[in-house]
Amino acid sequence: MKEKNLSELTDQELLQEAKKMKSTKITNAVLIGFLFGVIFYSVVKNSYGFLTLIPLFLAYKLINNSKTDTKELEAILKERNLK
Repeated sequence: MKEKNLSELTDQELLQEAKKMKSTKITNAVLIGFLFGVIFYSVVKNSYGFLTLIPLFLAYKLINNSKTDTKELEAILKERNLK
């Protein structure tokens, strides 16, 4: 089943989506912290390469993905005067 567009959701569904987004932010923050810990360990041990680049790429993807999703949801919530 195709996921609904955010603008098609009801007010109640949007509020539920905002709650999910909040827990997703926390999970992403923990994962990003872990990945930066791996990067720091890798740099301290003087081993540059895939062990450094893979976590850096994954952290970049997590950061960019969370920004785009959050902005769209916040804009719709503000437009409908919800929160």
